Amino acid sequence: MTATSNEREKDLEKLFKIIHNVKYAMLTTVNEDGTLHSRPMVNKQADSFHGELWFFTQRSAHKVTEMKKGSEEVNVSYADPENQSYVSISGRAGLVDDNTKKGDLWSESLKAWFPKGLDDPDVTLLRITIIEAEYWDSSSTVMQKLYGLAKATILGDHTALAGENKKLILH
Repeated sequence: MTATSNEREKDLEKLFKIIHNVKYAMLTTVNEDGTLHSRPMVNKQADSFHGELWFFTQRSAHKVTEMKKGSEEVNVSYADPENQSYVSISGRAGLVDDNTKKGDLWSESLKAWFPKGLDDPDVTLLRITIIEAEYWDSSSTVMQKLYGLAKATILGDHTALAGENKKLILH
């Protein structure tokens, strides 16, 4: 592995670490008239990360119509205010009918949105292939936060308060 691919793997691991346990994401699509439309989605990611996001949806859902008639380009955003971590992901969306993948990602909690479960022919997977992602991560220990605050107050150096911000280009 080259240093560049090793760095990319670490960046992807960091991205996955931030989004993996966030319960809900906001998916933004483009309406036929060009306006943006966002809605919450239950975050159901696999146990490993390969530059794709996965969500359950219904074939008959408006977001699917938007993607078919308008643009496959979407944005997915995640917020974890408790840990001061935020992510914005741009990608291309597509439907995937893979019963094995559905089974891997399914949990009984999804029955609230899909009462017929995996037997419902309208239930499908929405795969977002990530084109680029940006994250802001200010999670740190109490001591790190106090150190950053003291450094900013005494030296006027606010960089320690900013946390980490990184933009990743995947495709």
